[in-house]
Amino acid sequence: MRWRVNNETRQRLLADRAEQATGFLHRFKGLMGRRSLAVGDGLHILPCNSIHTFFMRIPIDVVFLDRQGVIVKQLSALPPWRATSVYFQSRSVLELPAGVLEASGTREGDRLTFERVSEAVP
Repeated sequence: MRWRVNNETRQRLLADRAEQATGFLHRFKGLMGRRSLAVGDGLHILPCNSIHTFFMRIPIDVVFLDRQGVIVKQLSALPPWRATSVYFQSRSVLELPAGVLEASGTREGDRLTFERVSEAVP
């Protein structure tokens, strides 16, 4: 299942092919091992209030979201081999390609929404 992620506050599309990681293994693996993350891609980790970029090869933009989808913390271009603080208000984390937050004008306090995107069946 893919998700479209919109910044409702700024009326900007952040991702149109985001994955959702809810199981332990998918949440643990996250984006490790990927050589790139294309614009439009993303990973929504749920539940989550802290991440690491160990074993990653690319920097990522990160937003920590509360239960209502409001950004409580954001980190731009978080490099590989880092760990974040724990953000106790956060219920989930959205990982995006580096540069998406700046390009979209996304800021802490903005509200994001997630919409399921049906995938075409060949």
